[in-house]
Amino acid sequence: MNKSLSLLLRPAGLLYRAVVQLRNLLFEKKILRSRRAPVPVLSIGNITAGGTGKTPLADWIIRFLILCGERPALLSRGYGRSTKGVVLVSDGETLLCGSRESGDESAMLAARNPGIVTVVAEKRTEGAAFIMHRFTGYPPSVIVLDDAFQHRQLHRDLDIVVVNAAEAYFNAAMLPEGRLREPLANIRRADIAVISNANDRKTALAIAADLERRGLRIAQMKTFPGSLVPFIDAEKPEAAQPGCSVLAFAGIGSPAGFVGSLEACGCTVEARRFFKDHEPYTKEKLLPILEEARKKGILPVTTEKDYYRMLCEPWFTDLSAEYPLHFLEISVEFIEGREVLEKMLIAAIRNFRKA
Repeated sequence: MNKSLSLLLRPAGLLYRAVVQLRNLLFEKKILRSRRAPVPVLSIGNITAGGTGKTPLADWIIRFLILCGERPALLSRGYGRSTKGVVLVSDGETLLCGSRESGDESAMLAARNPGIVTVVAEKRTEGAAFIMHRFTGYPPSVIVLDDAFQHRQLHRDLDIVVVNAAEAYFNAAMLPEGRLREPLANIRRADIAVISNANDRKTALAIAADLERRGLRIAQMKTFPGSLVPFIDAEKPEAAQPGCSVLAFAGIGSPAGFVGSLEACGCTVEARRFFKDHEPYTKEKLLPILEEARKKGILPVTTEKDYYRMLCEPWFTDLSAEYPLHFLEISVEFIEGREVLEKMLIAAIRNFRKA
């Protein structure tokens, strides 16, 4: 963002900051109150807008809880969805709707974890109440709140905030001038910060030192690319070949990270076509991209999240059969602090049950 535009947007950022701080003050003074759920609530969120690596972390936490013998339910706002109110995305047996009705991240996490209950709701208290009422006979043992650092109406027993080391941290500005959803000082509300994209060790360590001074426990993780997986048969991954030429397309908050991941796994990114974060895909938008890739003799590749966004579209099967669409698998690896996070997750659940 150029300096002139930044100065123009600064008054709006100051106003936004004042509104956010007033709301937080009302919660701190208990004028606005958080409601407790009948099961422990673990929140994963961020202090900035856009991609931070929060969804891969949520997926990792869900799988960790299942390994611990828990029955997690996922509760999210469902950002970018066409629906309103409480929507049951998955009942733990059947995926009941796609990304248009549930939002990108919720659709992806529900599809990747078919055994968990997944619900979206703007008001998390209503979503939690729905989960406990709908599944009275065999209720989830823990609720995982996705993208909920700012949603304080529902009490959380562990607050995890994700900080993207690839984005500005020390000089970050408030929306709309920058990407901060609230002042950086408010990060102290969290119990633990997970630094994502911590490949640049110097930057990650500087951020970690600042977060520790603010009283937070720290974990650091990085994402790394896996295979290129064909849409037509996602159960049979095909390894990316060094020198594979691709057209990268996606509708995500941080497309530069996606391009970097493709290059890291040996792909040559010859063309890039990006949409706004959460922008709905249509056949009309996608066809010119696929035709461009076909004419250039390169592979059209998108993110795994975008794959799940398209999965339930009526045109998905036809386009997947006609064009060699692929998505890039991404995995999470902890650089440090994994045991700290695991212990805090377990302790939050145990402390809730002791109370």
